[in-house]
Amino acid sequence: MLKYGSAGFGSLAFAALSSIWSQAEAAPALKPDLRKGPLAAKPPHFAARAKRVIFLFMHGGPSGIDTFDPKPRLDRENGGDLPFEHPVGIIDPNGKLLKSPWEFKQHGQAGIPVSSLFPEVARHVDQLCILRSMHTEGQAHGQAVLKLHTGDAAFVRPSLGAWVQYGLGSANENLPGFVTICPTMDHGGVQLFGNAFLPAVYQGTALGQAANPVAKAKFQHIQHPTLGPDLQRRQLDFLQKINRDYQRQDATESQLEGIIESYELAFRMQKHAPKLLDLSSESQATLDLYGVGVQPTDEYGRQCLLARRFAQAGVRFIQVTHHSFPWDQHSNLKGGHEKNARAVDRPIAGLLKDLKTHGLLDDTLVVWGGEFGRTPTAEGKDGRDHNPHGYTMWLAGAGVKPGFIYGATDEYGYYAVENKVHMHDLHATILHMLGLDHEKLTYRYAGRDFRLTDVYGNVVKDILA
Repeated sequence: MLKYGSAGFGSLAFAALSSIWSQAEAAPALKPDLRKGPLAAKPPHFAARAKRVIFLFMHGGPSGIDTFDPKPRLDRENGGDLPFEHPVGIIDPNGKLLKSPWEFKQHGQAGIPVSSLFPEVARHVDQLCILRSMHTEGQAHGQAVLKLHTGDAAFVRPSLGAWVQYGLGSANENLPGFVTICPTMDHGGVQLFGNAFLPAVYQGTALGQAANPVAKAKFQHIQHPTLGPDLQRRQLDFLQKINRDYQRQDATESQLEGIIESYELAFRMQKHAPKLLDLSSESQATLDLYGVGVQPTDEYGRQCLLARRFAQAGVRFIQVTHHSFPWDQHSNLKGGHEKNARAVDRPIAGLLKDLKTHGLLDDTLVVWGGEFGRTPTAEGKDGRDHNPHGYTMWLAGAGVKPGFIYGATDEYGYYAVENKVHMHDLHATILHMLGLDHEKLTYRYAGRDFRLTDVYGNVVKDILA
């Protein structure tokens, strides 16, 4: 239709939009089978430990030295001066050492110390693989959040979830392969689940956003404002017929089949997505497990329960964001971190238990953490500044070593000093656990082969069981 109307200019524009499909020069195992659609499931490079990822994003930067990385020397020298220079960019270079206001106790068979901020998660510490030596680039939220989600602190790059969907496709033809629940619009916005130069079909599908309650969240654009299912089906069949007629004339235009897939997916989601979002089928015991229906856990509890339901339905990558940077305690560290922890502790513990009950934890990788940590020195009277030089994240499930601590920061918790894990290393490891070689998962754009880890990154094999 576009070719024969308006002197062909419409078809030129459409050809430019669709030509991105022919630009992919991935390994043969990763090339999409366009007869099945670009989201068709694809084989990994090698046997995978994980089938899916749930990323519990603590936006703002929780403090490692107040949660999973106790520092006795910091406690002893509370109020003293830091015995070495602060890094460049710190807000209060004269801040005194500030001990943690929370008590650490050993938990589980492994005897791993966890602060009193997370009493519920502490009960599952034997399932956690705690990375105490994370470090990244970006003293500011915008830089560090982009680094965490896309592998780059400055340029527009595909998100981690988009790379996963590009590499593996979707395991459920009726749902997106990448869902982000109540994503933040701060510090990167749609870039945090975007596709950048990857084909648009691989971008994340947002369910609501952080500013609105998840109980009212819906997928956008899956309900036609006027046409019913029968007429929509006829409309899509007509579009498909036009595309196939055009394909018979020009075999190089087979990528049109992939473009129409987004419409097909939205059509199928009309039937399947509302059922998935309806929590009324869950037992009261399950709702209680996540803290649904009570405060302050209802919001994040609903998000975590939805994450389990998405995982059970075959979604590859699920991101669960805790609001818009609530963990950013430049002041009132004790009040702020306690409020945040009360909201997420029970839901996260409930998710770990529920995944295990449903037999999903064995092949689901759970990732917890923020874009950076906090300084061991005070900002003002009772806050902590950003610290990208040494902080804590943890993993669970899918073949990571359970009840295991990897790496260390210095005696004050400022710098990663032992078995350092850079953000590129974490990304390489996540892809590895999904059966993807981070050096081979590439996409040709602007004359070069891009990958999530750029030219860096090493798989942290010591944390694999």
